[in-house]
Amino acid sequence: MMHFHRSLRSHSVGTILPDRTIEEPLPSKVAQSTVTCFYQANIMGYWRNVSVLWCKNHMNHSLHITIDSVGGEVQYSCKIDVKPWHFWSKKGYKTFEVDGNQIELYWDLRSAKFSGSPEPSSDYYVALVCDEEVVLLLGDYDNKAYKRTKSRPALVEAMLLVKKENVFSKKSFSTKAQFDEKRKDSEIVVDCTTGGPNDPEMWITIDGVLLINVKNLQWKFRGNQTVMVNKQPVQVFWDVHDWLFSGSGSGPGLFIFKPGPPEPENEKEGSVMEGCGESEDDSVGYYSTMNVAAIEFCLVLYAYKIE
Repeated sequence: MMHFHRSLRSHSVGTILPDRTIEEPLPSKVAQSTVTCFYQANIMGYWRNVSVLWCKNHMNHSLHITIDSVGGEVQYSCKIDVKPWHFWSKKGYKTFEVDGNQIELYWDLRSAKFSGSPEPSSDYYVALVCDEEVVLLLGDYDNKAYKRTKSRPALVEAMLLVKKENVFSKKSFSTKAQFDEKRKDSEIVVDCTTGGPNDPEMWITIDGVLLINVKNLQWKFRGNQTVMVNKQPVQVFWDVHDWLFSGSGSGPGLFIFKPGPPEPENEKEGSVMEGCGESEDDSVGYYSTMNVAAIEFCLVLYAYKIE
């Protein structure tokens, strides 16, 4: 039986900074979809943890960017409205200080396209600039971002550590992730049936190809399997206990997608989920390191069933 590790940590040789925790809005009576991306970016010569939170419910749609101080003790944040009342506000500029250094935030969401997620799918940019260097760039409007900010690309590109997403649906949950260096998004769809006369069953499809089919889900509600995506191995872990056995059925199914082959048994340290998982308060934490080359990406998907 698989056991899920209770924190998100990046282990690597290098300088280890204090553990970092990001708190997210928790699902309530109002279904709130969120996408949080945790990066490590080189800002003023130091590796810093940067979180990007896209948050949407029927009332609000916002973007929150948080940057750690060098030691991780202080968090600096900036918020923008993704869909403000005035169209001209979809393109904007803000400044704030991080450890005494001025950080500039530029965005253009006027033409942004969305495909069911609070995170735009294309036709936008969000640029974080420090000392005339774009230290973090989101979106696909690269040239427009560099032209507007009058800044150069980062000498060392920011590294995406973890993508965490809360998704709400009746039976089909979809998301996207980049599993290789070509940066092509893979479409991930999780379908399930947990009611009716038939036994519960689950299907996981990536790029239109059915890769995992779990029958008799009530006996196999936790598991893991390695699949091939574009000829590259991807480990898939799932825990859908709450879908089947929680009193109200309100708990999420947890899915983790981690590129790369499984670790040899003699190298595992007590849990196959080392490096990916959830914490007790639904927050995410990870270490900041100086050796970003050793960091591996993983996608964490919380799938909430709604009636």
